[in-house]
Amino acid sequence: MKHIAIIGGGITGVTSAYTLAKAGYQVTLIEKNRYAGMETSYANGGQLSASNAEVWTHPSTIVKGLKWMFTKDAPLLMNPTPTWHKLSWMAEFVAAIPKYRDNTEATTRLAIAAREHLFGWAEKEGIDFDHKRKGILHIYRNKAGFDHAGTVSSMLAAGGLPRRAVTPDEMRAIEPTLQGQYYGGYFTESDSTGDIHKYTHGLSQACARLGVKFLYGHQVLSASADGHRAQLALQHAGGTETHTFDGVVVCAGVHGRGIAAQLGDRLNIYPVKGYSITVHLSDEASQQAAPQVSLLDDETKLVTSRLGQDRFRVAGTAEFNGFNHDIRADRIRPLVNWVNQCFPGVSTRRAEPWAGLRPMMPNMLPRVGRGQRANVFYNTGHGHLGWTLSAITAHQLVGHVQQHLAA
Repeated sequence: MKHIAIIGGGITGVTSAYTLAKAGYQVTLIEKNRYAGMETSYANGGQLSASNAEVWTHPSTIVKGLKWMFTKDAPLLMNPTPTWHKLSWMAEFVAAIPKYRDNTEATTRLAIAAREHLFGWAEKEGIDFDHKRKGILHIYRNKAGFDHAGTVSSMLAAGGLPRRAVTPDEMRAIEPTLQGQYYGGYFTESDSTGDIHKYTHGLSQACARLGVKFLYGHQVLSASADGHRAQLALQHAGGTETHTFDGVVVCAGVHGRGIAAQLGDRLNIYPVKGYSITVHLSDEASQQAAPQVSLLDDETKLVTSRLGQDRFRVAGTAEFNGFNHDIRADRIRPLVNWVNQCFPGVSTRRAEPWAGLRPMMPNMLPRVGRGQRANVFYNTGHGHLGWTLSAITAHQLVGHVQQHLAA
């Protein structure tokens, strides 16, 4: 039986471990934190959203980035300080603009294909992750935003996803608690929401039952591979040690770029920071005033999910600021203000802030497959759709491993 190491215990690492273990491989997962899903897979927007498959490689993204560069609370914020990594990533981002439509359609197909696996695993393994299958409502305040959404809808439809335009009255019928004036919306009934951390933790427990070995609290110091063997030097509280495996899968999120370079591959992932708040609905009035249907506000780039009876998650924004985990008050404030405006009956007295770094490829597509060496594999770079796409890319990964590394 071939022994495969997985670097990274977020949603892509855990789904990869699950599919490889089910396929008959011996799996060891290496994670620097004490538990699975403690970084970018901890408190995201909670959406499983094929309807959010539109890639960002559109000229308007460049325009907004330049316009908002010095607006601290802007939905998209670019640190103007140049670095070679940022410049090279931006150049490739611009080069991917002609593939905007093709990549949006491809992402849509992946997101739809992922659902069957993701939901099936949760049911089979008894994972409770506050799953709510009430659809996702995109909201628009003006005609320009609504018209662009119509163009996006044609791409989503080409990828196999139906969604329908709705009037302001229909929007209020879908989600009666939503306040404010809107031009219109789009509703995707097949989308859903849940708690990514609960899902990742639950699937990690299923992996353990399948025999996956977890090395928590272990940091990868160095990685090497020759096509037949892979060596990883690990650091933990007790010191350092070197492990040898038949193959290695890099699922290390924003940390994958440096590991890939050691393994002879170029992985141009950039950390794009997103923020969230988890509003604790501590009183009955707030529970009644908070939405049950998930929302996506395209103008402010904010998404919502209702997690059980007593939690309301609001997340979004994109900050290009390197490896920076700081939770900035000026970036959290717009999320709280948005809740106050759209759901004034919800108390934001207890709003727990969080920030995570999305691992984003310039073309907005995940990197799944073999590296330069026959026993090195990647399942990473999912950007803002890590949870939405994770189950299908883990499934694809098994095919690549079976092709190059027989069980």
